[in-house]
Amino acid sequence: MPQHVQGVIAPGRNEPVRVETIVIPDPGPGEAVVKIQACGVCHTDLHYKQGAINDEFPFLLGHEAAGIVESVGEGVTDVAPGDFVILNWRAVCGTCRACTRGRPWYCFATHNAEQKMTLLDGTELSPALGIGAFAEKTLVAAGQCTKVDPSVAPEVAGLLGCGVMAGIGAAINTGNVGRGDTVAVIGCGGVGDAAVVGARLAGAAKIIAVDIDDRKLAKAQEMGATHTINSRSTDPVEAIRELTGGFGADVVIEAVGRPETYEQAFYARDLAGTVVLVGVPSPEMKLELPLLDVFGRGGSLKSSWYGDCLPSRDFPMLIDLHQQGRIDLAAFVTETIGLGDVEKAFARMHEGDVLRSVVVL
Repeated sequence: MPQHVQGVIAPGRNEPVRVETIVIPDPGPGEAVVKIQACGVCHTDLHYKQGAINDEFPFLLGHEAAGIVESVGEGVTDVAPGDFVILNWRAVCGTCRACTRGRPWYCFATHNAEQKMTLLDGTELSPALGIGAFAEKTLVAAGQCTKVDPSVAPEVAGLLGCGVMAGIGAAINTGNVGRGDTVAVIGCGGVGDAAVVGARLAGAAKIIAVDIDDRKLAKAQEMGATHTINSRSTDPVEAIRELTGGFGADVVIEAVGRPETYEQAFYARDLAGTVVLVGVPSPEMKLELPLLDVFGRGGSLKSSWYGDCLPSRDFPMLIDLHQQGRIDLAAFVTETIGLGDVEKAFARMHEGDVLRSVVVL
């Protein structure tokens, strides 16, 4: 029987979000209904609200979440009612050419729930990243549910559903940071700080944080950065080279998603070094680089999608590391809020006041 729950929708481009009654259908084949316990407020949700992703309004926002599986549909065997899960937005298919070649993190056919959640009047909702977790319950594909240790706090676990996984994975999975490497991270919001944590976990010898906000640089140092550069007052390329013996960093992680900062990352790496783009650009942005420089500097220019993670492998591992005290995922939670506070959380995000506001239900 369909359920009525409260959820946060974005009704139109740049309109304030509001709490509405959402109709959740019973799970069909391959689907699950999840009772949400916590969901982080991510920049991607703000992009949806602004119409920067697409214009399929209204959106049911929220995707960085953890909760309890309430019910499952026919054919679901990997999760069962009562399981504590982190939701992921790349549920791999297992049969596409990437999956069959042993690279499921590049899956070309990730899937979401087939049924639609709606408003009371029948208006179909577009769930953010196929999840829609700013709600008391949501409907997802069962493959979007990853079981983890239920003893971890939901507001901590849910952050692996997007930003923290993206940053840690950009360092470990995409950048292949190794012991003794020098790493620079440009942009020290939640994703950038997670990249700092990932670089530290991988054994980087020097981790250089770059931002225009001294508050964010201070937080990056708390997370493990060994050096900081305020790029509002200092040329970051020259400063990174100076800190690396004139060579540049082995790996530079760009966590902003702008042409200007990507160019800085490109020139701040060592010859044959690696640039990792994990910041998400907007559709109209263009990048112009001398092709001779691309050729002459060698190395790798990589994009990191979701930290090139495999949720079934990476989520439990990172939760275990948190439980052992080897990484502090709780440090990313600046505040916990209610469903009615999401619009205010967007404003605080814009002002740079928080790493993560987390909706707790």
